Amino acid sequence: VQLQASGGGSVQPGGSLRLSCAASGSIFGIGVMGWYRQTPGKERELVAEISGAPTPYYSDSVKGRFIVSRDNAKNTVYLEMNSLQPEDTAVYYCSITLQTTARKIYSRYWGLGTLVTVSS
Repeated sequence: VQLQASGGGSVQPGGSLRLSCAASGSIFGIGVMGWYRQTPGKERELVAEISGAPTPYYSDSVKGRFIVSRDNAKNTVYLEMNSLQPEDTAVYYCSITLQTTARKIYSRYWGLGTLVTVSS
């Protein structure tokens, strides 16, 4: 199983970016899908997460600016980032819990990080 993330880059404050992360391989089921971010010297933090719950989770720092969504048919999770600020600069990692065999066991998989830089 592989997770392929894309969409990172550089943007000016106030701009927008959209991240995508697609899972491929032997997939029997998809659980929670989400995005984390990490800056040097800090722990990886959860940014947004979407599961079967009615409402996705957002960290307070991105609530109202970021939107997480998923397309189960494409095994893909998205993160639409709006009103980006310099403090959003980080390496963003996607995380998807997957059932990869006929057994009902889910494991977390991580994508390689994609760098988002917000600077004027």
